[in-house]
Amino acid sequence: MNRNHVFDSNGPDMRLRGTAQQLFEKYLQLGRDATGAGDRVMAESYFQHAEHYFRILNAMSQQQQQQQQHQHQPRRHAQGAGETDAGEGEQPEVNGHANGHALETEADGEGSQPEARDQV
Repeated sequence: MNRNHVFDSNGPDMRLRGTAQQLFEKYLQLGRDATGAGDRVMAESYFQHAEHYFRILNAMSQQQQQQQQHQHQPRRHAQGAGETDAGEGEQPEVNGHANGHALETEADGEGSQPEARDQV
């Protein structure tokens, strides 16, 4: 479902048609108007309808974010010998260490490996 999807909404006292954003705004305004007119029951009904379309907007937004994250992840596939894809080959340093492993220092000849701890 995309942001331009048109919904047919059966509101508490009328039928509305529009995108989730349009329906959310319309029901919110109807709820405010009903509150101003002193009709708390109708206002609550409108606000509940507005909340429904607000949740739909959030679900669409989360789905769009997941799709964008999926598109930005590097694609890896089986390749023949000697072939490399852009971004493959040498791995970047992680926390200052190549491939996530501690590098040995020339001064002490030992890497920055964590010290062994006594287990209790």
